[in-house]
Amino acid sequence: MIRCIRRHAYLLAIILLSLVPSATDGQTRFATTRGEELVSPDGRPLLLKGINLGNWLLPEGYMFKFKATNSPRLIQAAISELVGEDEARQFWKTYRDNYITREDIKFIKQSGFNSVRVPFSYRLFASDGEISRLEGPGYELLDRVVDWCRREGLYVILDMHAAPGGQTGDNIDDSFGYPFLFDRRESQELTIGLWRKIAARYRDQPTVIGYDLLNEPIAPYFDTASLNPKLEPLYRKIVSGIREVDRNHMIFLGGAQWDTNFKVFGAPFDRKLVYTFHKYWMTVNQGAIQEYLNFRDKYNVPVWMGESGENTDEWIDSFRRLLEAHNIGWCFWPYKRLAATSCIVSINSPEDWAAIIAFAEGPRATFEDVRKHRPPKEKVEKALNDYLERIKFANCSVNQGYLKALGLK
Repeated sequence: MIRCIRRHAYLLAIILLSLVPSATDGQTRFATTRGEELVSPDGRPLLLKGINLGNWLLPEGYMFKFKATNSPRLIQAAISELVGEDEARQFWKTYRDNYITREDIKFIKQSGFNSVRVPFSYRLFASDGEISRLEGPGYELLDRVVDWCRREGLYVILDMHAAPGGQTGDNIDDSFGYPFLFDRRESQELTIGLWRKIAARYRDQPTVIGYDLLNEPIAPYFDTASLNPKLEPLYRKIVSGIREVDRNHMIFLGGAQWDTNFKVFGAPFDRKLVYTFHKYWMTVNQGAIQEYLNFRDKYNVPVWMGESGENTDEWIDSFRRLLEAHNIGWCFWPYKRLAATSCIVSINSPEDWAAIIAFAEGPRATFEDVRKHRPPKEKVEKALNDYLERIKFANCSVNQGYLKALGLK
């Protein structure tokens, strides 16, 4: 009789224990939303303080001191015209290996940040062709940075900066001058498929805090009255695809017109949504963010400032303080760029880089133009190799004033 009672007590204890969330349960391992706040896995409020790893997985012309040659494919064409496709391929591999390394991530953590946003181009994750295959070097590159951040204790927000077809219609999404994504079923299906594959890859990874689905959709140059109503329905489709494989992570939705316009949104349609806005070059006062505060209050959801910067230290300090006063997490732009103070880390100008700029910005409309204006081979190789060395963290300069403006070390 006693043995029987003990056996039943043991079974009851096992049953009760199974009902208690374990350390590996999704509800305790992942940061999530709670009303207007983000909360860490232990349930404490989480204010994100981050930096964007811009120009790494999606190059931008101004980061190289180019103007007209401003989108990834235009930059890649210029490099290929300088050294040929084989050398260009090796250049970009070394570029991605050197631009962001474990040393950069260590420094970001040691400086006091708790998160990074990783902008990427879909072209690194899907092959060209009539039928796109979901393959490319991007997956390994993301695995690398996510692992570094896991080791250092940084959260990661994955940001599709360039979507199939183009979500913005400008150089920043490497498009062909129009947000074709919203009118092309094939591009939408590829976007959903890419996010589904990425979400399946990281669904059990707490270091990845969430997915920023489309950076700065629908530039203001186009028929916004027609395009804006298409944004949230596309978000719903992408979120549905993600939720088929991943219910753990938060999803970040940016407003239309450079992530500024929240009027495109209705009531939240998923319990782990965060709404993200970008703000550049405005007068710093509460009026600049009131629309987002109102939205937060109306729907009891978190808002997050996903991009700002490219300004003076004084402006950065002022805006950062305003955001924190209203309990809004932030992620400034960018972490690293060439010969600049409006970033965390500055790349020292390579020797003969002026020759690269002159070629990239010069006349290249015809093969004759390219032949005529291409600098000597030795100068080109020296400049590009020097650049690839100088982008390493150990060879860069730290802008202490910028860090101080962000309230960090």
